[in-house]
Amino acid sequence: MSALPAYLQPEPNPMDVMEALASLRGWSFDRPGDDEVNMTVEGSWSDLHVCMNWRDDLESVHLAATFDLRVPANRREEISRLVSLINEQLFLGHFDLWRQDGALMFRNGMFLTGGAEILPEQCEALLVSALESCERYYPAFQFVLWAGETAEGAIQSCLLETQGEA
Repeated sequence: MSALPAYLQPEPNPMDVMEALASLRGWSFDRPGDDEVNMTVEGSWSDLHVCMNWRDDLESVHLAATFDLRVPANRREEISRLVSLINEQLFLGHFDLWRQDGALMFRNGMFLTGGAEILPEQCEALLVSALESCERYYPAFQFVLWAGETAEGAIQSCLLETQGEA
């Protein structure tokens, strides 16, 4: 009979954990429903708009982060090549270019199947991974968009690791 109280308790909503994390970090956020949290995170290059969704049917959390920029139609082919080169470098998550409106987006997800509960540390890791990827590759997107650089040239500029101080 000890399983009955656990069965009757509602499962914790991962979006509650995400909302608490956004609040703790001082990020502005909105909770339009039980399955979604939207937040704005100030980056060093651009504000990032992060949308976290919970899919109960898939038992998964989905993260999508977008920049405050749009890719004009005449640069979408080169940005698509850059996205492919960047995605080869990523261990977790990936960038997408939405051809309809030219939006650049970083996406990642996490399964919580079998009734697994999300930990605050997992939320933090999911968000930090997205923010670090967006911060690292934003200049490459800018090089292609505004400087006319090739995808190969832009990716090389972001893979360069600097050491020491000037």
